[in-house]
Formats: sequence, structure tokens, C-alpha cells
Amino acid sequence: MNKSQFVELVQKNGGYKTKVEAEAAIKAFTEAVTEALVAKEEVSLVGFGSFVSSLQKGKNGTVPGTDKSYTTQDKLVPKFKAGKGLKDRVASGK
Repeated sequence: MNKSQFVELVQKNGGYKTKVEAEAAIKAFTEAVTEALVAKEEVSLVGFGSFVSSLQKGKNGTVPGTDKSYTTQDKLVPKFKAGKGLKDRVASGK
């Protein structure tokens, strides 16, 4: 599903009169979640899931076919953990 299809789905399910209103709602949600994750806060939506910022440790490795090695830095990455309600609905296919 691409963005325009998703906007239409949100418009239908959210009762928005126009696609512009639905797209504004989606943008507001994504901006709010992004802002919270940047501030290292967890966003929990009961029954849907949780968005968290997690520290990913740096790695050491070698480039295949050469003797060169590399090291990556530690970084924060976004993660989503699905809630029970979402898992159950997806499993049932309804």
C-alpha cells in the first residue's frame, strides 16, 4: 500500500471529509511520534503497539575479499513492538 492509498483508507475509516484533512492527520501523528522518539520517550498505544528509541551497538567487521576492517558507531534506532490486539487481528485475518 502506498501513501495515497493509505490516505484514502484513513479518510474512509476516520470520517474525514477530504484527503487533505486525512493527510494532515497522518502527518501530525508521524511528526508527534518522531518528536517523542528523538526525545528518547516511548509512545504506547494500548492494543496497537509501542514505538521506542533503542541503542544499537557498533559493530566490528572485515570487508570480504580484503584485509580491511571497519567499525560502526553506536546509534539510536526506532523500533516498533506490536500490541496484543494488533497481533490477534492480523493473525485472524479480520
